[in-house]
Amino acid sequence: MVNKDSAAHTVTATKGDAFDISSVTGGESGKFTALSEASEYAFVCTFHPNMTGTLIVR
Repeated sequence: MVNKDSAAHTVTATKGDAFDISSVTGGESGKFTALSEASEYAFVCTFHPNMTGTLIVR
């Protein structure tokens, strides 16, 4: 992921510990190995709980 914002963000799975990209400052990038099980995984920015999304693994 690339953080194109000026604020720091995370990408944290909302259920379990499937994935967690801890704080990525503005203009920086973070990466992780995607899960191998096909599913949809909800995530949230722990700093900004209104920022949510879904990682879709096919």
